Amino acid sequence: MIRLSNITFGYRPSRPVLKHLDFQLSPGERVGIIGPNGSGKTTLFHIIVGLLQPTEGEIEIFGKIRRREEDFWEVRARIGLLFQDPDDQLFCPTVAEDVAFGPLNLGKSREETEEIVRDTLEMLGLKGFEDRITYQLSGGEKRLVSLATVLAMAPDALLLDEPTNGLHEDTVERVIAILNQHVPSYAIISHDRSLLMRTTGKLCHLSDGVLVPAY
Repeated sequence: MIRLSNITFGYRPSRPVLKHLDFQLSPGERVGIIGPNGSGKTTLFHIIVGLLQPTEGEIEIFGKIRRREEDFWEVRARIGLLFQDPDDQLFCPTVAEDVAFGPLNLGKSREETEEIVRDTLEMLGLKGFEDRITYQLSGGEKRLVSLATVLAMAPDALLLDEPTNGLHEDTVERVIAILNQHVPSYAIISHDRSLLMRTTGKLCHLSDGVLVPAY
């Protein structure tokens, strides 16, 4: 599904963040990624969806080599990226508009989209939030709405960057249940090893620009 080979990237050429990194996510696989702050975990996700371009290496997703901006249009439609900061993901006035944005852009009808919005919000415990003003939500509520915008697109895989930051314990339990029951393939960046142990089957450590198995 996702295969990165020999990826090198640096925000400054003299200081690469990723150094000849390899990464793979197969259908049905659930991978956790840990590592110190600044190690390049978020950078890795942004490279996968084409928000950043590596200086070296090859990106193959859904069996196709991806190089140009237009190569990543399909990737962004089929792989859902949950940003670390919800304010980077939410840009519509209301919750319903934010969650509806993805399905509408995928060609869903207004009626289909309204049903998707309703069902997705209810699944996340956000029933009744449709008309809430997005910027007035708490940090935890914004994170859940951000997750709703991604799940509403029914992606083939998810890239989740610190998905439970700022959430209450009971809400974390709900997110864990949703991931385990409804999302077959994903990669999660998190500092919470307990979360990763309960939601992933493989754990990798990103340090010094490369991914290695974590035990």
